[in-house]
Amino acid sequence: MKNHLITRFLLLLWVFALPAYGQESGVENLRQTSKAFASIARKVSPSVVFIQVESSIKNPTMQFSSPFASPGDPFGDDLFKRFFGDQFPNIPQTPRRRGEPQPRQRAIGQGSGFVFKVDSGFLSEKTYILTNNHVVEHADKIRVKFKNGKEYDAKVTGTDPKSDVAVIEIKADDFPALPLGDSTRLEVGEWVVAIGNPFGLNNTLTVGVVSAKGRTSIGINDYEDFIQTDAAINPGNSGGPLVNLDGQVVGINTAIFSRSGGYMGIGFAIPIDLAKAIGEQLIDKGEVVRGHLGVVIQPLTDALAKSFGIKQEGILVAQVAEDSPAEKAGLQQGDIIIAYRGRKVKSVGEFRNHIALTAPGSQAELTVLRDGKRKTLAVKIGKQAKNMEVASGPALSSEEIGMTVQSITPQLAEQFNIKKGEAVVVTNVQPDSIAAMAGIELGSVILQVNRKPVNNAAEFERAIKESSAAKRVLLLVRSGDFQRYVALNW
Repeated sequence: MKNHLITRFLLLLWVFALPAYGQESGVENLRQTSKAFASIARKVSPSVVFIQVESSIKNPTMQFSSPFASPGDPFGDDLFKRFFGDQFPNIPQTPRRRGEPQPRQRAIGQGSGFVFKVDSGFLSEKTYILTNNHVVEHADKIRVKFKNGKEYDAKVTGTDPKSDVAVIEIKADDFPALPLGDSTRLEVGEWVVAIGNPFGLNNTLTVGVVSAKGRTSIGINDYEDFIQTDAAINPGNSGGPLVNLDGQVVGINTAIFSRSGGYMGIGFAIPIDLAKAIGEQLIDKGEVVRGHLGVVIQPLTDALAKSFGIKQEGILVAQVAEDSPAEKAGLQQGDIIIAYRGRKVKSVGEFRNHIALTAPGSQAELTVLRDGKRKTLAVKIGKQAKNMEVASGPALSSEEIGMTVQSITPQLAEQFNIKKGEAVVVTNVQPDSIAAMAGIELGSVILQVNRKPVNNAAEFERAIKESSAAKRVLLLVRSGDFQRYVALNW
């Protein structure tokens, strides 16, 4: 009996002590997390720089200068205007007299960067700093400042507007390059830390998580595969590092989505794997040489997948350029690309980046679905022309059909650069119809219905009627120089 009472007494002590222990344990975990962030700041901050840019620009009308209005700075260039809008829409403009030369205005911009690579030796003493192209693109003079107060004049090593990556260099080797992580292994929900100079406030650290990965079609760069984060990123953070809990750089802070010009919880960073490949080319060659395949691709939506009778995986080839590496390898319009070099293809943006980063002349393997069967194609990657546009078909969906078409007349054939009897042209699109919702416009050329050529309006109408039972039709549409598949459901 005595032993039983002692056991009950000890059990009660344990029950009452447990909440206090749990509370203390929780506080200790927070302390450890706090120390981890402090450790990151100590390791990373010495290699993060504040970048000040001076530029001289023609400004024929504006007589007002603000910290948000310099072209080399992330506060006021076209990129951030797309995010922030016009911060000063009501500023009066001063008219210029006819024949009067355009005045040149000195503009000051600012951003961030970090030490990417260091060359040191008997004949070399150079530190390379990775940043955004839009921070230094128009620079006449660049000045960088480190946390310890040291300042250096910098020059541009190379810039790549298509990815918004740039490398600048200084004559010094006192600062270590930051270790680079593997952005492909980054997971949604993982802690990340952004370090930079928002609004000129040097070495500011903010903490958040990875909100999403693989953000494409944002409309910022030609080549996009953004990491989205809720770590506070503001104007001036551009070019600074996004790091993981090991102090490794996983991205370059590049842009924010904002309706006010300030932080609203959505920031975008260029994955370091992409930035590293671009940065190394800029250091070695002074420019970026990209691979070229020669296709127009589009996302494979659920509606398109059903139209092709396959499950939703990979991306869709909407057009194959004549005499391109893709055509020579046997790639065809309507093929579904499901793997590149043995790696699954998940999105248009990801695939485009992989092709661009493949060295021209390299052999690569494409796995495609054609008529439901797998095929493996060997392709020799070409070299992308510097002025080549990046094009892909948009994902389209709709609810009801509503358009009229016309057979190709000699006049239309000349206007649309197409042979008579090879297609039909859209002459009317009803507002709020399935066609309008799918993005089909007046003047669009319909080349195929359900993957079969249509030669005149009668064939088109017949093909649509044959699809009425399934309430689904697949069109191949040409707008301008580009073709895309459109799945209409009603």
